[in-house]
Amino acid sequence: METPLEKALTMMVSTFHKYSGREGSKLTLSWKELKELIKKELCLGEKMKESSIDDLMKSLDKNSDQEIDFKEYSVFLTTLCMAYNDFFLEDNQ
Repeated sequence: METPLEKALTMMVSTFHKYSGREGSKLTLSWKELKELIKKELCLGEKMKESSIDDLMKSLDKNSDQEIDFKEYSVFLTTLCMAYNDFFLEDNQ
């Protein structure tokens, strides 16, 4: 039986692969694919300006290849987890 954490990890990986490969490599997200992922899978995506999403993608694309690989995507998810943790810590004070 899968634990809740294992389900969450599976979901994060499967979400990457749900959007990757629509344009180009199945191992990376194009900027268009990442924008679509953010807008459809994260409630913050609806509130973000296009320029903010572009800035986010530039900061994630560490090797400047105009694509987001799984490692760069993982850094994005880690950053989101840390922000959620900070929110919950502030909310409990």
